[in-house]
Amino acid sequence: MTNKGLFDYEDLDLILSHVVIRLESKFKGVFSKETVERFVQESYDLLAANAEVSVHLPSLAERFTRDRLTALAQSENKIEKEQPEILFVCVHNAGRSQMAAALATQLSNGKVSVRSAGSAPADSIPENVHAAMSAIGLSLADAFPKPLTDEVVRAADVVITMGCGDACPIYPGKRYEDWDLADPSVLDADGVKAVRDDIADRIRNLLTELKVI
Repeated sequence: MTNKGLFDYEDLDLILSHVVIRLESKFKGVFSKETVERFVQESYDLLAANAEVSVHLPSLAERFTRDRLTALAQSENKIEKEQPEILFVCVHNAGRSQMAAALATQLSNGKVSVRSAGSAPADSIPENVHAAMSAIGLSLADAFPKPLTDEVVRAADVVITMGCGDACPIYPGKRYEDWDLADPSVLDADGVKAVRDDIADRIRNLLTELKVI
């Protein structure tokens, strides 16, 4: 294990084995137990590499693995997409992409599926970002920084990058856009709100072009 944290190895192995059982049941007939096990362990290790405190890592790893396996199944046409998929990618997945994901969900009234990721994810979302979103009635309490993985790119119909350079792989048949936005981590409260509002305007335009709103 990459990060033992507050668990000893036996406890963690037991906890992750229960995660595997739950996800194996969810993806029965789609992925083998071996695939589920591999994704659970890899997802845990990826999150642990950036975590300061590991007490919540197993539950976060379960959510991360579930989303990755869903994306993989979509990209391999093993399950159907019910709506357009948008992926927002920034460097730390702690500011711009998290705000964009929450705003896209709200502004589309849930008519798009949204994922976010970071090329070099942080260990948490800064308080100034939480505050800017709370000011408009949106909570990021359940959000957490996640590393960019190949399957979520392949599953996306639209990929929006925000200052992460060439970290995102390019696949044919997808719409790619790069939004030039300041990093909230270096901004004051008013600056973060300005970035938030800029993102909201861009998302409204995108959703209109996608004929979602």
